[in-house]
Amino acid sequence: MAIKHATDSTFKEMVQTEGVTVVNFWAAWCGPCKMFAPILEEFAREANGSVKVVKVNVDENPVTSSQFQIMSIPTTLIFKDGKLILKEVGILPKGVLQQLTA
Repeated sequence: MAIKHATDSTFKEMVQTEGVTVVNFWAAWCGPCKMFAPILEEFAREANGSVKVVKVNVDENPVTSSQFQIMSIPTTLIFKDGKLILKEVGILPKGVLQQLTA
């Protein structure tokens, strides 16, 4: 399943769904974010729709970034059935993403 891109106006509807949603906060100028992108893409492809993956550009979506107190990027949030269950800062290996969303 393709990674979706959320905005301040679409974020809530994208995470307020049944199942697991992984949200990645990132920025175009962020080196670690660029390193994390292919890991996230591979995870999303292998999850094959069982987990929704959403990206939020912190520069373009300051309201959502502020709402979740994103101070460092990349930051990953995991929602289950619309409720935030985990917040992790930094690059997560694919295996860790798989464990956290199982």
